Amino acid sequence: MSLYIIKSGLLTTIQDQGRFGYQQQGVIVSGAMDSFALRAANMLVGNDQGDAALEITLRGPSIRFDAEALIAICGGNLSPSIGGQKVPLWRPVLIRAGEVLEFGPCIWGARAYLAVAGGIDVPLVLQSRSTYLRAGLGGLEGRALRTGDVLRCGAVSDCAAKYTRNGLAALESKPFAAAPWFIGFPSRPAYAQQPVIRFIQGRDFRHFTEESKAAFVSRPFHVTPQSDRMGYRLEGPAIRLMQPFEPISEAVSFGTVQVPREGNPIILMADRQTVGGYPKIAQVASVDLPVLAQVKPGESIRMAEISLEQAEVLYMDTEQSFALTEKAIGLYLTKERGV
Repeated sequence: MSLYIIKSGLLTTIQDQGRFGYQQQGVIVSGAMDSFALRAANMLVGNDQGDAALEITLRGPSIRFDAEALIAICGGNLSPSIGGQKVPLWRPVLIRAGEVLEFGPCIWGARAYLAVAGGIDVPLVLQSRSTYLRAGLGGLEGRALRTGDVLRCGAVSDCAAKYTRNGLAALESKPFAAAPWFIGFPSRPAYAQQPVIRFIQGRDFRHFTEESKAAFVSRPFHVTPQSDRMGYRLEGPAIRLMQPFEPISEAVSFGTVQVPREGNPIILMADRQTVGGYPKIAQVASVDLPVLAQVKPGESIRMAEISLEQAEVLYMDTEQSFALTEKAIGLYLTKERGV
């Protein structure tokens, strides 16, 4: 089964959960900015949670499917439609051969994830299909999708194939068939106009002035237009050190908050460098990284400190939700659809 890119959109790339194990050689991890949405979309179509999908930023593409396919769109609402009818988010949808999936205005969020049963089939590069644009690595020739590209999908799992044939295909909705069930995670922070991003203290937190530490949690920060997949540059109250301090460069991770000399924090994102030498005031809790990934340039966020123990509990709650949902989907297919 193939996808034909009629229109590429603003920035559409192939992403999975990232390229791990090579940072010591200076290889960027990359992967989905909103891993929560990627995993959920893959789960809905019967893929492994880390399979490759399309990450669609702000303005989406138009895609024609040459065969019947089971798809799911999760993350930001970029007004997806098929044949002029809105496509529901966070649930499986059966698109038929020859139909075109289109995207319209960005209603909320910044990135949507389109998973197709079987996953997007491009070559593995260092054990990942993720695209890293700056190095031209992975994905489709290491670049964003272009008009006229053709993507192929991998083998569909038995679960997805049987569900498509026995379940969704029996529905009469036109022009596509949407499943009567969906994924919902009540514990996940909702996308908001000014989301609160939780963090734990960074290793250099003590080197900042008390006024700066207070401002960091009490004042909003705007995400500047210079922000991208490498890092979100923030603008707000200047964050100052008590005295000049230049730490030795060391490993950084998704969500590390560094503060350059001018005092405007930078939150490192999916395409972050492997090491950083600016003082680190905070580390964003992993549970809030997907929320942060849905913030558009020009929007603002607030920061809230939590303990390491609280961050661990939030992480475990999210993982438990995924595990329970995966089991629930399996039970639904087995008992209700005879898969």
